[in-house]
Amino acid sequence: MKKIGFVSLGCPKNLVDSEVMMGKLAHAGYEITSDASEAETLVVNTCGFIASAKQESVDAILEAARLKAEGSCQRLIVAGCLVERYRDELRAELPEVDAFIGTNQLDEITSVCDERTNTRQLPVIPIGNKTATYLYDETSPRLRATPRYSAFVKIAEGCDRPCAFCAIPLMRGSFRSRRFGSVVNEVHQLAQGGVKEIILVAQDSSRYGEDLGQRNGLAHLLRELARIDELEWVRVMYTYPTHISDEFLDVVASEPKAVKYLDMPLQHAARSVLKSMRRGGTRESLEKLIERVRRRVPEIAIRTTFITGFPGETEEDFGELLAFVRIAEFDRVGVFTYSDEEEVAAYELGGKVDETIAMRRRNRLMKEQARISLRRNRRFVGRTVRVLFEGESEETDLLWQGRMETQAPEVDGCVLINDAPENTNLKPGDFVNVLITEAQEHDLIGRIV
Repeated sequence: MKKIGFVSLGCPKNLVDSEVMMGKLAHAGYEITSDASEAETLVVNTCGFIASAKQESVDAILEAARLKAEGSCQRLIVAGCLVERYRDELRAELPEVDAFIGTNQLDEITSVCDERTNTRQLPVIPIGNKTATYLYDETSPRLRATPRYSAFVKIAEGCDRPCAFCAIPLMRGSFRSRRFGSVVNEVHQLAQGGVKEIILVAQDSSRYGEDLGQRNGLAHLLRELARIDELEWVRVMYTYPTHISDEFLDVVASEPKAVKYLDMPLQHAARSVLKSMRRGGTRESLEKLIERVRRRVPEIAIRTTFITGFPGETEEDFGELLAFVRIAEFDRVGVFTYSDEEEVAAYELGGKVDETIAMRRRNRLMKEQARISLRRNRRFVGRTVRVLFEGESEETDLLWQGRMETQAPEVDGCVLINDAPENTNLKPGDFVNVLITEAQEHDLIGRIV
């Protein structure tokens, strides 16, 4: 039995790919180890989205190559998005890597981990806009890396959006949805195995089902999943602002298990920048969208992301973004500086913004959002909220932690628990009532009641 170690980088969608690959290998008789020094084969599943992610992937590959050179590892496989973007360059620069498999080749994982396979001669499956076909389904074995009570489920693959800054279509191909029944069956299996929280992910979740001829496919899917008895929460990530339908919002508002949470990357608010990004819309149209969301789903938490330093962004454009954030008062905001990626439309644009200026704008925006987040968090002080208990705090073993339905794992804050009744006996995945006693910029603090 060969021991195989995994390094999974990037987003939750990439993590699902890693879980599927680990599942296939375990099903084939391999042993999956969490200790890289024990692994006879190492698989690095890479991210190639922006410069910092690419550097992290390269560093992980080089660390795995070091382990191989020292003899603790005999086989090194590199998978994922970085392979789709730079396969030829990686193959030329990294002779110590035994195989490169892209996002459309995950079914090859058992073959490339077999030492009898001449892996460097594997045929390349081109990604193109129309050639990518890979989709996992409910029959694909998965070895989950998330806590037993929470699971990501990928409902679609690829993207057809023309966003000028994004290389996802180059790495993932065109948009394609999983079958409705496949998703429902997988979630049933996960729920029966003890999963309490399902997190639906895709490059563009809001378009789910369109390519299969389904109208309001995401709304129908969310309603179906929210009625599975064993589940407690169903969360949707990565929705696109032009596809937030009233039907979808009505499901979020009416189904108790559909969490009151909207993850909707907006990227900017200035008309000229949105146009250059090929996103469309204006600050006014986005403000109307946010008003509609909050009117139809009271108490909903809205998370978004923005890019500072996009080519051509002026101080006036940034000022408009800053004013928009102040007025919109989002619950959660992430801000990235523009990454100049070859092969995407924005790479050819003039008016490149100095990295120092882009970072300064990012920091100003995050500082403003910190004040907003603190103000919005203070609304909860004195209220008792339902919390998914996660166990010991990541910050200190003197505290416990959990999450409200308005807090997604990894990207949002949490509820820190500093007190509980005597003889409280909890395990991760339990739900508890917590009285909030203090608010911070990102986290809340409270005691179990």
